[in-house]
Amino acid sequence: MRIGMFRGDIADGPVDAIVEAAGLANDAGYASYWLPQIFGHDAITALGVVGTQVPRIELGTAVVPTYPRHPIMLAEQAITANAFSGGRLALGIGLSHKLVIENMYGLSFDKPLRHMREYLSILVPLAREGRVSFAGETLTGHMGFSIKDASPFPILVAALGTKMLELAGTVADGTLTWMTGPATIETHVVPTITAAAQAAGRPAPRVGVSLPVCVTDDPDGARDIAAKTFEVYGTLPSYRAMLDREGAAGPADVALVGNEAEVTAAVMRLADGGATDFVAAPFGSSDDVRRTDAALRTLL
Repeated sequence: MRIGMFRGDIADGPVDAIVEAAGLANDAGYASYWLPQIFGHDAITALGVVGTQVPRIELGTAVVPTYPRHPIMLAEQAITANAFSGGRLALGIGLSHKLVIENMYGLSFDKPLRHMREYLSILVPLAREGRVSFAGETLTGHMGFSIKDASPFPILVAALGTKMLELAGTVADGTLTWMTGPATIETHVVPTITAAAQAAGRPAPRVGVSLPVCVTDDPDGARDIAAKTFEVYGTLPSYRAMLDREGAAGPADVALVGNEAEVTAAVMRLADGGATDFVAAPFGSSDDVRRTDAALRTLL
């Protein structure tokens, strides 16, 4: 299992901090470095900049919401960032949430599965072949690229529900999860997306699992911090459904918390459950974050 670093805490900049953090992750030997697209810098643009200054490490978005960007424009942006990084981009995309799409953007969140199916019907051919001709109910794309340094990149769909996982396995290169515990990964996410990929004659999908992680001697205190820091995710329907499936009261219950041995065992359980990537989101005191980083480095 590949281990990466998620840095949502610095997505709002400054840009130098984003580049510096990627360089540190690269030098430490992490396999990947991920930025979210939330309320900060544009993640794809930032990773394109990182790619010109930091070698080797895979650079991923976790994740870019689809509704605000037409798939043709997203494809062009991703192809450009991938070229700047020497072919190291992993494009993670997702629906976001009804609260964001309707209340903040003023767009319709109607039939999200249809939206993602049509979105991928345009994005995937452009990313893989450089051309597309598709007309759906809500999205249309007819064009070809003539970008001389274009190269393919993996497309990972943030998928939690059964139908979305099946779509990701059938069309995309894998999935990225957040706030989804190990039992749900083992019994729901991995078997669902893997079966869909096999049925479609696709390669085994990537399954990236991202969770808060804290190596500490005060696990109760760390879970209190997690409960406050990540509280909102327990109220969003898609994450709430995964927490309920796990039997977790809230985000603090799926955070990986404990001493070095306990956190290491929790990470390895994810690998045993079929995760191909663990994307760590360290939290806690500065000392806890340093301990977490040191513990994760032993697994690289």
